[in-house]
Amino acid sequence: MADEKDLEKALDGVGARLRALRTERARTLAEVSAETGISPSTLSRLESGDRRPVLELLLPLARTYGVTLDELVDAPPTGDPRIHLRPFTRHGMTVLPLTRRAGGVQAYKMVLPPGDGRREPTPQTHEGYEWVYVLNGRLRMVLGERDMVLEPGEAAEFDTRLPHWFGGADEHPVEFLSLFGAQGERAHLRARPARNG
Repeated sequence: MADEKDLEKALDGVGARLRALRTERARTLAEVSAETGISPSTLSRLESGDRRPVLELLLPLARTYGVTLDELVDAPPTGDPRIHLRPFTRHGMTVLPLTRRAGGVQAYKMVLPPGDGRREPTPQTHEGYEWVYVLNGRLRMVLGERDMVLEPGEAAEFDTRLPHWFGGADEHPVEFLSLFGAQGERAHLRARPARNG
């Protein structure tokens, strides 16, 4: 009986994790469907928890998202307790997820390759809100009608429904942090402690 309860508990969070993985990778249900062969309606029901996840559905999804089955079903850790976050590539940049929780603001480290600045900007829009902080290199950011360069230590925040694009400002690689809220959540920054009285 305890094993059944453990299994149910592990499967309860699969839908939210699937939705978070798809959102992190900026993929639509139709795109994931084309890659996995699972219909968009089945994917939607899996994400909402209306369809029980089975191995035949989880295997192609784990492969598509570049995660293990354990990561999808939140199986209890065995052996090595370290978290091995897997980088993926999107729009020519390497993306390393820094958070694993489903929903809410997600954190990423982004790396643009050397010579990326020669690309023609192709601004994109999507739901959400983003905050970026440059670690190394010079980041060219096209935001609506503005074309600007952020230096190491500089940050920017914006609504991602505004057309935006990132690229290197020169021939050097660029590393930056991104906090992204798919539902428009914003990063809450505190510059100094509140004064008493």
